[in-house]
Amino acid sequence: MSRPGRDDSPDRLYTLTGGRSRSDTGTFDLVTLVVAECDPTPGMQSEHAAILRLCQRPTAVVEVAAELALPGSIVRIMLADLLDTGRISARHPRTARAADRLPDPTILEQVLVGLRNL
Repeated sequence: MSRPGRDDSPDRLYTLTGGRSRSDTGTFDLVTLVVAECDPTPGMQSEHAAILRLCQRPTAVVEVAAELALPGSIVRIMLADLLDTGRISARHPRTARAADRLPDPTILEQVLVGLRNL
């Protein structure tokens, strides 16, 4: 079984990206959430229109790539094009700060006292 995007003609992938091998921005990683800001317009590249339809709700870049059966690198370039024209917005899932992930020091002290009492 072949992997998505591997059977695509290199010419097709070259055409989809306008000959670029990477996007100018590092905005997108695989977990970046993408949301469409408008509907597809007539004459728009079919893959761009498909992305706008897929991203009516927040959708991860990896999900878009899987749905379109294209390599993530190609999808990131197309997403950068849509971002540059204001047709999508992108946001990274927030990660908890390290201090927020640590338990409250008071609880740790109580656990320590309890262990000493054993």
